[in-house]
Amino acid sequence: MMQRLLFLLAFACLACTAALGQDSTAYVQPRQAKPDRIPFKDRLWFGGGIGLSFGTVTAIQLDPIVGLHLDKAQKLSTGLGVSYNYFRDNRFAPAYEMSAYGYRAFTRYRLLEPVFLHAEFLHLNMEPYYYFMQDKGRIWVPHLLVGGGYAQSAGGKTVFYLQVLFEVLQDPNSFYAGQGPILSGGVGVGF
Repeated sequence: MMQRLLFLLAFACLACTAALGQDSTAYVQPRQAKPDRIPFKDRLWFGGGIGLSFGTVTAIQLDPIVGLHLDKAQKLSTGLGVSYNYFRDNRFAPAYEMSAYGYRAFTRYRLLEPVFLHAEFLHLNMEPYYYFMQDKGRIWVPHLLVGGGYAQSAGGKTVFYLQVLFEVLQDPNSFYAGQGPILSGGVGVGF
């Protein structure tokens, strides 16, 4: 019950953020190009992260995202992405192996030029963490990640970013079950 309530709260926050970013004057006036209006293609930004580790433990992570600036100052943005994770640990016999895939919806607000707040709902399809207690099969596991980050310009419209997120829902099957802060980073173009 608590998970559903948190999920609905996260969804409502994301929906309200998107609604606040809408320009209501477009419905009152005829559609005309405004000189101060930013074209849709210039409001889009792309990014994501890639993680690779090979050896006794192999880990692969792919997280492409696309975002949309919702205001002229480009402080508020929202977006979507997909996620894929593969993990194999050869220290066990047989080797422990798992994969997870899913989607994400997020909102970012830039407090200062390099500093931003981040909230996202991540939904991953994966084998249950405690699969020995259940029938082995795949389930959808919700994650609510909140935190903030720092974006450093790499020239032009490209930035490198680092973020610290906390998993709020703490589902027992969560990809991040029992972990402290989640440190991640990536590249953004147009962010």
